[in-house]
Amino acid sequence: MKKLLVGLTVSLSLVSFAHAAGNASAGQAKAAVCAGCHGVEGIAMIPNYPSLAGQHESFLAKQIMEIRDGVRKVPEMTGMVASFSDQDAQDVAAYFAAKPKNLGQADPALVARGQELYRAGDMAKGIPACTACHSPNGMGNAQAKYPVLSGQNPAYTEAALKKFRSGERANDPNNMMRAIAAKMSDKDIQAVSNYVFGLN
Repeated sequence: MKKLLVGLTVSLSLVSFAHAAGNASAGQAKAAVCAGCHGVEGIAMIPNYPSLAGQHESFLAKQIMEIRDGVRKVPEMTGMVASFSDQDAQDVAAYFAAKPKNLGQADPALVARGQELYRAGDMAKGIPACTACHSPNGMGNAQAKYPVLSGQNPAYTEAALKKFRSGERANDPNNMMRAIAAKMSDKDIQAVSNYVFGLN
């Protein structure tokens, strides 16, 4: 009986996982509404917008659904995703996740402080190392829905961290990013945002 229950649980888990997976081919047409800001290939030409190429499907789908549902406030996107079903969000996320990510060039003047914060944090300020969640190479953690930071537009990352710091953005699990960003100065935010842009 115990084996049957374990087998059933595993089977149901696989079914729900398969149902939640996106279809990149279906996502291509649905992603047309995203191209104006995020680029056809998911690489934003406007620095204040995030590049989506190579981002984790799980993270992108979460963001799309939270913007659609009003959990994350992004007025310029709300109308774009208002009619998206959960499956649409998964499909668009799968489409962009399959694209090669942007590779940036960090500003040498900011690299040392950015690398220090990213790799070791700043214990005097109570800032943990970014690598703990976003990995040493900036590839994040798909299962935990922690985003890829490597190659992300620095202006976007900087704005996101400042929104976490002010509390304007509050869709982080357990207040984690808000608590960390609250301890970061503008220079810290600029340095780490620049560093991850060139991280690969």
